[in-house]
Amino acid sequence: MASTSDIRNGMIIKFKNELFEIVEFLHVKPGKGAAFVRTKLKNLKNGKVIDNTFRTSEKLESVRVEKHKKEYLYFDGEFYVFMDSNTFEQIQVAKEVIGDNEKFLVENMEVAMKFNPEGQILGLELPVVVIQEVAECEPNFKGNSASVSGKKAVTDRGLNITVPFFIEVGNKIKIDTRTGEYMERV
Repeated sequence: MASTSDIRNGMIIKFKNELFEIVEFLHVKPGKGAAFVRTKLKNLKNGKVIDNTFRTSEKLESVRVEKHKKEYLYFDGEFYVFMDSNTFEQIQVAKEVIGDNEKFLVENMEVAMKFNPEGQILGLELPVVVIQEVAECEPNFKGNSASVSGKKAVTDRGLNITVPFFIEVGNKIKIDTRTGEYMERV
């Protein structure tokens, strides 16, 4: 059992009989009353994020998670295939486990796969930055770069993203996997 002082980002806890990952947390000590911890919890089964507040006296059931480096190989239409770079053992992962991360996966990308002690796959930890090619976007017109906003674009992996006006089809761009936002042109 862990206390609220042990909370950290990325920690996996058992809450309401399901596994959740702590995405964000904030210790709050109001002027009046007892201290508490505000958290954002991501359900590892369905990917939904919920807000929850824990009193400082509450105990949390932390789950031990092992991370193993795997290399993404390909998608065969039903499963995503990953390989352990040391043993060359291949593992098939269902689409439901990958969830929204599928739009960030690029062949030969190294990811950290999370396993619980029973060997069940809990999810993926992607690299912070991925590089993808712009497949579709509006054409660039002279003079439209004065606006602060950008234009909509679709990457070759099907990710919808807002990019600056100077980006054109065929450009490679860096994308932050945590937020899904454009970072820079490569």
